[in-house]
Amino acid sequence: MNAPLPEHIRRALETVTLDDKYSLPQGRAFMSGVQALVRLPMLQRQRDAIAGLNTAGFISGYRGSPLGGYDQALWAAKKHLAANNIVFQPGVNEELGATAVWGTQQLDLYPDSKKFDGVFGIWYGKGPGVDRCSDVFKHANMAGTSRHGGVIAIAGDDHISKSSTAPHQSDHIFKACGLPVFFPSTVQEILDMGLHAFAMSRFSGVWSGMKTIQEVVESSSSISVDPDRVNIVMPEDFAMPPGGLHIRWPDAPLEQEARLMDYKWYAALAYIRANKLNYNVLAGPQDRFGIISSGKAFNDTRQALIDLGLDDDTCRQLGIRLHKVNVVWPLEATITRDFAQGLQEILVVEEKRQVIEYQLKEELYNWRSDVRPNVLGKFDEVPGDNSGGEWSMPNPSQNWLLRPKADLTPAIIARAIAKRLKKLGVSDDIVARMDARLAVIDAREKGMAEQTVDTGERAPWFCSGCPHNTSTRVPEGSRAVAGIGCHYMVNWMPDRNTSTFTQMGGEGVTWVGQQPFTTDKHIFANLGDGTYFHSGLLAIRQSIAAGTNITYKVLYNDAVAMTGGQQVGERPEGHSVLQIMHSLQAEGVVKLVIVTDEPEKYDGVKLAEGVTVHHRDELDRIQREMREIAGCTTIIYDQTCATEKRRRRKRGTLATPDKTVVINELVCEGCGDCSVQSNCLSVEPVETDFGRKRRINQSTCNKDYSCVKGFCPSFVTVEGGKLKKPKKDKKGDLSTLPPIPEPVLPVAEQAWGIVVA
Repeated sequence: MNAPLPEHIRRALETVTLDDKYSLPQGRAFMSGVQALVRLPMLQRQRDAIAGLNTAGFISGYRGSPLGGYDQALWAAKKHLAANNIVFQPGVNEELGATAVWGTQQLDLYPDSKKFDGVFGIWYGKGPGVDRCSDVFKHANMAGTSRHGGVIAIAGDDHISKSSTAPHQSDHIFKACGLPVFFPSTVQEILDMGLHAFAMSRFSGVWSGMKTIQEVVESSSSISVDPDRVNIVMPEDFAMPPGGLHIRWPDAPLEQEARLMDYKWYAALAYIRANKLNYNVLAGPQDRFGIISSGKAFNDTRQALIDLGLDDDTCRQLGIRLHKVNVVWPLEATITRDFAQGLQEILVVEEKRQVIEYQLKEELYNWRSDVRPNVLGKFDEVPGDNSGGEWSMPNPSQNWLLRPKADLTPAIIARAIAKRLKKLGVSDDIVARMDARLAVIDAREKGMAEQTVDTGERAPWFCSGCPHNTSTRVPEGSRAVAGIGCHYMVNWMPDRNTSTFTQMGGEGVTWVGQQPFTTDKHIFANLGDGTYFHSGLLAIRQSIAAGTNITYKVLYNDAVAMTGGQQVGERPEGHSVLQIMHSLQAEGVVKLVIVTDEPEKYDGVKLAEGVTVHHRDELDRIQREMREIAGCTTIIYDQTCATEKRRRRKRGTLATPDKTVVINELVCEGCGDCSVQSNCLSVEPVETDFGRKRRINQSTCNKDYSCVKGFCPSFVTVEGGKLKKPKKDKKGDLSTLPPIPEPVLPVAEQAWGIVVA
């Protein structure tokens, strides 16, 4: 670590900046997968300029993990995007963003007024956003792309429902809409396959789909940004039909469908074939066992082979052929047949429901039985049963080989590979090696399962000072339904009488189908401000149209904190409480009130007729009144997100209140009423000689002050004072320490683990 740097590296480091990932014209730059998606349109524009084209780019969509920070990364790179004629305009929701991208391809219909040779487009969205956009995708894909435009639809999939209300897989939706599906497995491939996706879209007239998941798009690495790194090969074995494949007008629906099914998909396949986007990573003339995989599952497969002690040379000796698929649909037939030729068995390793496996089986179906390899993937074979596939079994899930639920791990894949290799037959020393490695894997997993620390069960909770701690309360005798957003966590809080949720934008509409058939007279529905702007207003409109007795609580937190603190509303001025008030009045809500922690900020503000402002301490009374009113009523609960307040205070854009609350532990009786009143994580239990007491964690406190609502003499409010900072220990004399020996550099010819402390 202390060795002097070579001169050429030292000089290079002197000029390094954080903007290199966007500004370097060539060479290598360190970036995340999300940042690679920002660099991609710039790289496409750079390549177009080299080719003599004057193009521009357009990006739209809607944020959601694992692409939750993509819009912020684009905003941060605004000057670099502008220098490359790239416009970023977030969509109000996913389908409207996709519609805007569709518009970029229609510019060729107006040649006299277009400013550029073509405009390429990028749409982005979380998996559920892909579901929402199926109608737009189908129409836009059938209409086609422009000659020098092209479109990539980027999906952020959450296979294990890590930050979603349901696990999702976009491959099948893309396929249903007719979009070829790219699945990069590294940050470098996001750039490389992205360039191919644009080129394929231009050549074949289809939109290209690109699937990303957290393990890839949120990883980082040093990658090449050379504009000539990717060599695009135009197919020579595909005959274009008269008129080509690009967008045109007029264009009848059946003609669009015929062009898509007769030509465009096969043009895309020709592109895959010409550029060898799917290829063998390991191959030999005597291979008998094939493994085919893509995306994250390909990386996990490589790790599984290493974990089994099967390096590349050993794999070649055993006759293992490894095939990497970059375009999972449609699966190009000639490349796939070349991979399958001569094999006895093929194992398909892919996460979630089958995409590659079913295509592979279809392509090999008519092969003679003596040369057709056995294909396995999700299900293992049943010994002695050749009556049919998994759908012929009464309960095929008893015979999983590579599960479709959740995700796959290197350990799961390693067990499947070892099982099939033993079935095919390998030498005793290989069996012993694999068994020994599997024993290590089993022991590691068993050890992790047994290594438990009794810290109690801790459910996810609202942040300290979060407005939802107060806003999601319901009066005794009432119930509420939840929605999409941070406030969804109220479902896990037993004292809130809140249960069930809907998709984004459907909040409260389940009550339309329930009210005629229940003795319940009224419910509350929580609706986040971001969701309201996205599509939630339509849910309120539906409830008004149905005449249901419901009170919507529009939770206005002044920021979309869950994805990084973006402002509410996809426009520079945001979307204010007063705008929401006027919209809801126009929709016809029976009664509307504003509840806030700062009612004084509405002094002198002109409100709509009948609208009143109340302090949040009156919320229970107001809700009791609202539930007695027939029809659709609304409470706009206005309090800024606690996490966003903390961000703004750190940036100096919001003043820190000059008031601090502490608890005198000697006076505290440990009743816990302060926790009940505030629901705040910063009110912590502390064990003392006199029993369990309470204290305020000052490092996490966001100064919401709801903990002081209960009458308690142990609370002390200090105004004007500042917390004492702990004294720092004096640093020792570094010169007295022994010299640090130079580290022995490993021969890192494969993955190497390093702990950075």
